[in-house]
Amino acid sequence: CLERVQSITKTIVFFRQTVSETPRKSVKERSIEKMESSEEEDDLPSIESITPQSKIDSVHQSLTEKGIRKLCCELLDLKDAVENMCGDMRTKYLAFLRISEEAVEMEHELVELRKHISSQGILVQDLMSGLGREMDEWKRSSGDADESEEVEEPSPSELTDPNSELLEKIDILLAEHKVDEALEAVDTEERNNPELKGAADTSSYKSAFIERKAVLEDQLLRIAKQPSVSVTELKHTLNGLIRLGKGPSAHQLLLKHYATSLHRRIEAFLPSCSSCPNTFPATLSKLVFSNISLAAKESASMFGDDDNPAYSNKVVQWAEREVEYLVRLVKENAAPSETVYALRAASVCLQDCLNYCKALEPQGLILSKLFLVLFRPYVEEVLELNFRRARKVVFDLNEADEGLESSSDFVAVLSEFAIASDTTMTDCSIRFMQIVQDILEQLTHLAVLHFGESVLARVLQLYDKYIDFLIKALPGHADEDGLPELQDHTILTRAETDSEQLALLGAAFTILDELLPKSLVKVWKLEVENGGGDGGDSSSSPSLISSSAPELKEWKRHMVQAFDKLRNYFCLQFVLSFIYSREGLTRLDALIYLTETPDDLHLPSLPFQALFSKLQQLAIIAGDVLLGKEKLQKILLARLTETVIIWLSNEQEFWSAFEDESTPLQPSGLQQLILDMNFTVEIARFAGYPFKVVQNHASVVINRAINIFSSRGINPQSSLPKAEWFTEAAKSAINRLLMGSDEASEAEEEYECEVEEGEEDGHIVLPEMDDDEHSDSLETSSLSTMDSFESFASASMADLESPSFTDSES
Repeated sequence: CLERVQSITKTIVFFRQTVSETPRKSVKERSIEKMESSEEEDDLPSIESITPQSKIDSVHQSLTEKGIRKLCCELLDLKDAVENMCGDMRTKYLAFLRISEEAVEMEHELVELRKHISSQGILVQDLMSGLGREMDEWKRSSGDADESEEVEEPSPSELTDPNSELLEKIDILLAEHKVDEALEAVDTEERNNPELKGAADTSSYKSAFIERKAVLEDQLLRIAKQPSVSVTELKHTLNGLIRLGKGPSAHQLLLKHYATSLHRRIEAFLPSCSSCPNTFPATLSKLVFSNISLAAKESASMFGDDDNPAYSNKVVQWAEREVEYLVRLVKENAAPSETVYALRAASVCLQDCLNYCKALEPQGLILSKLFLVLFRPYVEEVLELNFRRARKVVFDLNEADEGLESSSDFVAVLSEFAIASDTTMTDCSIRFMQIVQDILEQLTHLAVLHFGESVLARVLQLYDKYIDFLIKALPGHADEDGLPELQDHTILTRAETDSEQLALLGAAFTILDELLPKSLVKVWKLEVENGGGDGGDSSSSPSLISSSAPELKEWKRHMVQAFDKLRNYFCLQFVLSFIYSREGLTRLDALIYLTETPDDLHLPSLPFQALFSKLQQLAIIAGDVLLGKEKLQKILLARLTETVIIWLSNEQEFWSAFEDESTPLQPSGLQQLILDMNFTVEIARFAGYPFKVVQNHASVVINRAINIFSSRGINPQSSLPKAEWFTEAAKSAINRLLMGSDEASEAEEEYECEVEEGEEDGHIVLPEMDDDEHSDSLETSSLSTMDSFESFASASMADLESPSFTDSES
């Protein structure tokens, strides 16, 4: 109303200013204007009429006056309304004051009425007591009843005045909600009258007293159940319940209070879980286990859990329910299980929860086993889905994963093989290490302790798939034998050249021997040792101490077996490529030893000369492609020479030709076969390869040939030279093939003085060496001396000591 009055006042002032500013003209000016207007009428006869200024002024003046009158009327109406409203407010305020006074008076009347009722109750009790005494006197005087036979219910007269006063006092305290004073009164009365706690007393006073105790207990329960009750007030209330003998109820209320408080804090925290997907389990576990610890301490201090196992058992059961609640929250609020965020969250949760469980053990709470039982399926699920994602990322090169780091140390190491091989396979190797390292970095110490074997098994499975992926890229591999999940995703380019195939082997071996150990050392926190190696820092690799991590020993053996699949497949295809021609005809045929005449130069047969030449070429290529990987070069080339002899030993068609009675045998054929076997052994010895296994397989072939020839009537003792002759002939043949027949004499001298020159560069060039002086040193490079776990590749040496390689399907 005041705002409206102010706006109307402003309008009146505006109109007054407008009227005052309007100019008033004299009579002379009006006459002049009339003359001018008449002249204008003469000049402009077409204009019929013009409204004079005087008329306009009168019209404006009348309108202004009307507006002012109207506004004045409205002001008067508003004034009346304001006065009426003020009058109503005064009336209502006075009514409010009157009602307040009446309420105060009524409250006093209620208090007086309560006192009056109490006094009337006392009068009634006194009246009943007096009436009871009069009745007793009348009965005694009349002799209607005998005292010895009087067995009556306790009458109200038996309630002595102190008891009545106590009950009345308790009633008043309960009515005024003075629970502490009421509790003290009840406690004092029970101490003074122990029979109130017994079951034998069935008096009415005891019943009334128990009723008051029940009311007091109900009030304490209502206080304890209030959501806003503080911890101090709760403890005070629970102590009251304990004094009333309601310990189980008090203990249940204590646990319920801590559970409610915990759930309320968790509900306030949950909306922020999405902003910290890696660390939110740490906060949740801290909230849950700190709450459990506080509840256990309060329970022990208030109820003495050591004296009463029932309370401690209830605390354990309650804590187990809270742990189940925690596990469910982590599962529900974690990132999708196939992401590294979920793996990191699970690892952090496992680490923190097990640490908290260990801290709670002195309080009698053993929760670690329960937590592992509840949480293990979730961790296994997260690991499985992460490694499924890893397989998809590694083998489906069209799949992009922006979370992988591109600046890792191993990217530069594996990129070296991209020069000699298809970039698709190099990308596959890089992705393999990136995804594995990304997964391993998410694991915490306790996650490794409890799930390390599971992680290693999945890494092994992924590496085995990776090896199958590389085998599919080698020549001679059928498409239908490849990995099913790869056939629809990636089109592989065959590694046709030796350099491309060696690059695949080099990448797989580098992952096995160098990169995976480094990643595992960081996670398993094991000691790092420098491996023996063949020179150069790149040959030194970290080793995992088997005693520190026993689960690694079996895993390393299986990893090397997976790599051996790739190595054996390459060796077999390489050997078969020179044994068989493109038309499928074999170059290493038994006819060589049945029809050819002996050679005066005592050279090996043509297939073995071709083997020597091809191994030379492959050694040079391997020196360039596998630079710094001398261990792999020796393992690979030793396996190639071994594969030739193994193939010959298992080729039944070859031996059937010798066993055929219709085919004539010559001692020269046996001599040539033994020379070829010794030549193969000397190739391995000459190049510094591990030759013991090759020598053993060659001995098997020689013994079988001697037995066949002996059964056909040829005496090896009389027809064959001594064993030393074959060794010297094989060495001479190597020199002739290296230097040429015209320089054979010089080659024999150089053969004994170039022992140490062959391995000064990074290539496996076939050097000349003295067998007598350096046979022991060569044997130290053999596979038998490397049969330890000083490197990830070492387990393959045991396979070379006792090979079980038969055909392309093995």
